Formats: sequence, structure tokens, C-alpha cells
Amino acid sequence: MDYLKAFLIGGAICAAVQILMDNTKLMPGRIMVILVCTGALLGALGIYKPFSEWAGAGANVPLCGFGNALYQGMKKAIDEEGFIGIFKGGFTASAVGISGALIFSYIASWIFNPKMKS
Repeated sequence: MDYLKAFLIGGAICAAVQILMDNTKLMPGRIMVILVCTGALLGALGIYKPFSEWAGAGANVPLCGFGNALYQGMKKAIDEEGFIGIFKGGFTASAVGISGALIFSYIASWIFNPKMKS
């Protein structure tokens, strides 16, 4: 049943983003930034953690979850190291995910031989 809830929450987030893309002139990059910032803002307000615990992967996998991870990492680093944590915390908290995305994207480029669109 938890898988179904995660699937439905993740699907609802994707549907909301698709509606936003269809009904505004926002480019995908700007929508991605809105999602990351929304996750960070909801994390700062203390809303994202209970939502994430309730929804599971449906809330953690989309870009909102990435924004929340960045915020949580910065908050922890600021508490431990002071002002310099603003610059270090987000990278520390998300380094594994970013590294994984880069490595697997590079491997995929070997397999699928991408070409630039003209």
C-alpha cells in the first residue's frame, strides 16, 4: 500500500507540473528551479519532512525532494560550522545524488551515442 501512495503522490506532483507547463509560458528549466526552491522553502517551513514521511518516495524523488535535501544539508552545516555552512552544506548533502546522475549519464552516452539536435 505504501508503494501505491508513493506512486500517487509522485504522479500528482508530475501532473501539477505538466499542467503548469501547458498553461504558462515558463520554460522547463524555470519550472525545475521552481520545484527545487519550493522543496527548500517547504523544508524551511517544517512542512516537507512530515509530508515526506507520509508520502515516501513519491515526495522524495521529484525535484522538490532535491530542494529539501539541499536545505537540510545547509541547515545542518550552518549549525555545525557557522556561516561557511551556507556554501558547503548543500553540496555535502547532495553530492552522492549529483555524482550518480553524472556517472550514469556519462555511461548512457556511451551506450546510446547521443547527437545534438540541429
